[in-house]
Amino acid sequence: MTPKAGSGPVILGLTGSIGMGKSATARMFADRGIPVHDADAAVHALYGPGGAAAAAIGAAFPGVLDGDGGVDRTRLRAAVLDAPDRMAALEAIVHPLVRAASTDFMARHAAAALVVLDIPLLYETGGAGRCDAVVVVSAPPEIQRARVLARPGMTEAAFAAILAKQMPDAEKRARADFVIDTSRGFPAAEAEVARIVEHLTADRAEPHHGTG
Repeated sequence: MTPKAGSGPVILGLTGSIGMGKSATARMFADRGIPVHDADAAVHALYGPGGAAAAAIGAAFPGVLDGDGGVDRTRLRAAVLDAPDRMAALEAIVHPLVRAASTDFMARHAAAALVVLDIPLLYETGGAGRCDAVVVVSAPPEIQRARVLARPGMTEAAFAAILAKQMPDAEKRARADFVIDTSRGFPAAEAEVARIVEHLTADRAEPHHGTG
């Protein structure tokens, strides 16, 4: 991809399957001063007490709210497990609110040269169409598996269920403009982040002089 010309920031989608190191990579962009919109954090806020989605989810799925009025994710997961119609109903509530949070983020950073949309299911939800370029964070399957199963409470069944909802890593890599392999170590990943930022903001870094 060539650097974007014109007004408005370059929009870089950041995605990757579970256990690939996406969150750590997102922090690398943020550490370089790049505004990063974390879709998972946005959902967490929507689900929390007083969050924009909590009341609607509680009405659609009785019993899933905790004592503070926030969404209990364990109860919600049980309510939609193996029920595509219920999952669709949940997505109909949450997705428009997530999109609104993203729109607000873009408005707040309209003057930036580059912004990152950190979206776990970027391809699966059609979000790549909003991006000028996409970077996929990846690692070999055995490393992914070891990382995920080391997480507290994670089981083989839960890992398999998560993978079933995600586009295969090979397909994501084939579609991506950039791929960052975190199995090579985080210093190498940081170098790749620096290279991507430099490439996508190259035309913004040079001063533009008037002729008069």
